[in-house]
Amino acid sequence: MISARSLIGILAAVMLMMAAAGARAADAQRPPNFVVIFADDLGYADIGPFGAKDIETPHLDRMAREGMRFTDFYVSQAVCSASRAALLTGCYSNRVSIMGALGPGSKQGINDNEWTIAEVLKPRGYATAVFGKWHLGDKQQFLPLQHGFDEYFGLPYSNDMWPFHPTSGKSFPDLPLISGNKIVNPKMTGQDQTQLTTQYTEHAVSFIERNRNKPFFLYVPHSMPHVPLFVSDKFKGKSKRGLFGDVISEIDWSVGQILDTLKKHDLDSNTLVIFTSDNGPWLSYGDHAGSAGPLRHGKGTAWDGGQRVPCVARWPGKIPAGKECKQLASTIDVLPTLAEFAGAELPPNKLDGLSIRPLLLGETDAKTPHESFYFYWGKELHAVRSGSWKLHFPHSYRALKSGGAGGVPGPYVDAKTDLALFNLETDIGELRNVAERNPDVVARLSKLADVARAELGDALTGKTGFEVRPHGLATK
Repeated sequence: MISARSLIGILAAVMLMMAAAGARAADAQRPPNFVVIFADDLGYADIGPFGAKDIETPHLDRMAREGMRFTDFYVSQAVCSASRAALLTGCYSNRVSIMGALGPGSKQGINDNEWTIAEVLKPRGYATAVFGKWHLGDKQQFLPLQHGFDEYFGLPYSNDMWPFHPTSGKSFPDLPLISGNKIVNPKMTGQDQTQLTTQYTEHAVSFIERNRNKPFFLYVPHSMPHVPLFVSDKFKGKSKRGLFGDVISEIDWSVGQILDTLKKHDLDSNTLVIFTSDNGPWLSYGDHAGSAGPLRHGKGTAWDGGQRVPCVARWPGKIPAGKECKQLASTIDVLPTLAEFAGAELPPNKLDGLSIRPLLLGETDAKTPHESFYFYWGKELHAVRSGSWKLHFPHSYRALKSGGAGGVPGPYVDAKTDLALFNLETDIGELRNVAERNPDVVARLSKLADVARAELGDALTGKTGFEVRPHGLATK
């Protein structure tokens, strides 16, 4: 006969087994975690996986070894606010009417009717946070806590919008640091800025640890390497590339801290991490600017140097390790992709982004979901890409005359391009115009551009888009 003590022990063991099975079932049903790390003004060739020279990025190298490099990854526009609006809403920035870089006290910002990634994920039980540069309006109604985020710590706009700007400082007020909805440092100094990357990282690590038992969305939009460049003593003077390299090394360290925290809490296999940039390098800053590598021009242009950015995605067990994806993808695809992985409802407003789940998972013969991708500068449609073809329409743009030094920018000159067609597969630098030899391609891409002009408008041709939604307006 089984003794009472033995029977109690058996029952206890069975209960423990049932509890463990229940926990495994709960974990299997739990939506994945998402981490999006968004550098500022990081060029295509500024990190190891994309050919950085004299800058060591061991943690991003690890991400690439354990995940996937996207070689043809684009932002909506090559400037701060427009790019961030597109990432968080899944729309071309023109559709949500946020262009350029919003300045301090702007009456414009993200509209309450637009759903951010955080607002899409909240109904699925996600904890949400943003630690870093926001730049979608600094009035309280525009700040993250009013747009789906539980936590916020960072700068409301670019770190150069302060009285110490080398060319236009007098036009800027003091630079504030915000936590939640409150200003916690009304007058940031250079010394304060040396701690930004560290502080963003510490907040990110803490957020992961506090929310490890529930799904979370963590958005880390670094203030660097946007000028002015500042770095903590941990990395000061450590890079062969000078101050710019030091800054990139610290961002790489930040990535490592986040990856290590995920591993520490056994979250690796249920967490998608995406690292990318808001636009290409601000070339006029010379030794304080990054590199677009083989791409033409940089920030502020619709050439690929302005809008094609490095992107690395990692999700052990889901994303195949050490792979390269050459299909076109974009920041506008992040929202619908995360929504699909999370089983979340898409916003009721029209999106431009499409899920790139098959690309991320390395499915056989997976293709870009985009027949076309549009390159706007402000309200002007400058170019369209379809497949490997990119067609530029006649437009003016800024070209670098000479790079500056020591944090002081060099001058740009006005430049123009006529109608120009490039095959990016054989001419990544957009140097050889083959429009005359391919009139059928020009005609096809021109028709695709007409679709964008009808929906989103085009100041170059006097078109007003009929599917453009308003930006938010400050009520106070």
